[in-house]
Amino acid sequence: MLTNSSFRPILALALLLLSQASWAVTVLVAVASDFTKPMTEIAAAFEKATGHTAKLSFGSSGKAFAQIQSGAPFDLYLSASEKYPLELEKSGFAVSGSHFVYAIGKLVLWSATPGYVDGQGEILKTGDFKHIALADPSHAPYGVVAVEVMNSLGVLDKLRPLFVMGENISQTFQFVSTGNAELGFVGLAQVIDVNSGKASAPAHAPYLRPVGKIGSGSGWIIPDNLHSPFRQMAVLLKTGAENPAAHALADFLKSPPALAIIEKYGFGLPK
Repeated sequence: MLTNSSFRPILALALLLLSQASWAVTVLVAVASDFTKPMTEIAAAFEKATGHTAKLSFGSSGKAFAQIQSGAPFDLYLSASEKYPLELEKSGFAVSGSHFVYAIGKLVLWSATPGYVDGQGEILKTGDFKHIALADPSHAPYGVVAVEVMNSLGVLDKLRPLFVMGENISQTFQFVSTGNAELGFVGLAQVIDVNSGKASAPAHAPYLRPVGKIGSGSGWIIPDNLHSPFRQMAVLLKTGAENPAAHALADFLKSPPALAIIEKYGFGLPK
């Protein structure tokens, strides 16, 4: 038989759980497809830490931008570029001043075939491949950066007839991984071995670890000096302005647990 003294902790716990259940809400997030793996992991950690649920919609940044302008009810937008979030703020679709850089994108020239892509990307100048995949630069930031890289190397005009365009970076990766293109420009997060940097992470700060190695095939991690700054930006949309989960997720993306996940997948961290 429960006494009054033993009943009180049970009642307090029940009230706490009830309070959390009534307080927890869902945030609808448009996410650049290059961030699929880390954001899936971040969303799980976010729900565990806050009780809120993040419902994720992955795709090209440009297509999400167009959907938001057409009234799609997203609360938070994680773009692979700075361009779209800043434009949404200017046009009144996003909360003014709410934008922030959540990651620095890393581009890789990659092939599913081991030994095919050399460590300096010389294959772009000397290779006899028939197809090279990239995300469509008309709406995918990774495609824009890929074009900048080829232009910097002086091979853009030579390679343009060989382009196989992906709708987004996920489809681009599929083209290369299935052999429909011998090589292509993909995101480091898509090919990284996330376990390769764990051993050297300091015990007091496990989120500070070096970028891992490419896990399969062969690739060249593109040097940052071959393209413009690849800052991936998030912004709070007007539809999420009153959603506590949207604000909580924006804050969580800047926290050490989220930064650990972001860096684990090969992204640079915002300064």
